[in-house]
Amino acid sequence: MDEFGEIDRSGSNAEKYTLRQKLFGTDNVQPMWVADMDLATPVYVLDAVRERLIHPVLGYEIMKDSAYEAQCKWIHEHHDWEIKREWLSYSPSVVASIGCAIRAFSDEGDEVIVMSPVYPPFFSMVNENNRHLITHSLTQNSEGGYGFDSELLRTQITPKTKILLLCSPHNPIGRVWRKNELLALGAVCLEYGVVIVSDEVHSDIVYEGHAHIPIASLSDELSECTVTLLGPGKTFNMAGFGISTVCIASKKLRDLYDGQRRLVHFGDGAVLSHVAFEAAYTYGKEWHKALIDHLQTNRDTIAQWSAQNTQIRFIPPQGTYLAWVDCRKLGMGDRELREFFIQKAGLGLSAGLSFGREGSGFMRLNFAVSTSALEIALAKIGTALKERK
Repeated sequence: MDEFGEIDRSGSNAEKYTLRQKLFGTDNVQPMWVADMDLATPVYVLDAVRERLIHPVLGYEIMKDSAYEAQCKWIHEHHDWEIKREWLSYSPSVVASIGCAIRAFSDEGDEVIVMSPVYPPFFSMVNENNRHLITHSLTQNSEGGYGFDSELLRTQITPKTKILLLCSPHNPIGRVWRKNELLALGAVCLEYGVVIVSDEVHSDIVYEGHAHIPIASLSDELSECTVTLLGPGKTFNMAGFGISTVCIASKKLRDLYDGQRRLVHFGDGAVLSHVAFEAAYTYGKEWHKALIDHLQTNRDTIAQWSAQNTQIRFIPPQGTYLAWVDCRKLGMGDRELREFFIQKAGLGLSAGLSFGREGSGFMRLNFAVSTSALEIALAKIGTALKERK
């Protein structure tokens, strides 16, 4: 089997397939919205799970230290950040961790800063936990690249501002933040005592010429004020195992977080997740390299297509497998744009507006698919554009 070849998930209860009728009004769309991969989970992970299933009892188990240590080693080797086992705890998902962190480091009515456009649960977790959302709009330069304004950010902070949610690498815009940017952001948060909650679940999906830098790795001071959210879900296509980790160096912050963690009783997860987690980080080096090569090919395929279809602008992401597609030249409203992709192109994409008002006129396309499936999707868009003319 081609390691990154096409796989039919339509009968597997995959969310992106089973929800097509509900979200798009039809099953007749190629779904490219949910941020998991339509690529096989590594065979060595599946083999480890099969081996564990030889034992007939699947009862309560705890996460082994060797599993956490495998992640520590991976992060040190790939991101030059040395973390300790005691800094890590289990979480079922990054979103669950965000909610827990919001409750741990702020009170109802306090302010949480979110950089927009961004992954929608950043907004919902703030609002659903009765905190006040402060939006810092990311801005585009003439080349289409995004950045934040640390001086403007400084003016948005008040005595009630307790947390900044950072997405690094950034979903949906694909930015891999540079060291000077992270230092500037960190300096503002340190000055005002703002806790940084950094979602770094996409940290292993970074392309040539760029390097992910964990913000907590930049100084002892930043390590003490940062909560880093990690996990194998994106890297190894393991979202279905429901396992991630939270890394907190500060004992003070760790104790606060653990207090909330105990209230919701995350526990230690499930036995098969433990096995998959440890195998992924222990044996994943060569598979990961091949994955990045495949995703780079797909990213380049979109860039080449966009160069020939200039009505749609595509700035190749520095990280993630998500294409942030600028459709503003088409002159459509957001509802019309969404319907264009559903009805005319036969694609189920994520509407840019769902990532914040700054996403108006954009669509997000998940290119973690076989190259042949991506080429089919691009051909559909090309045909729809020609018919529109």
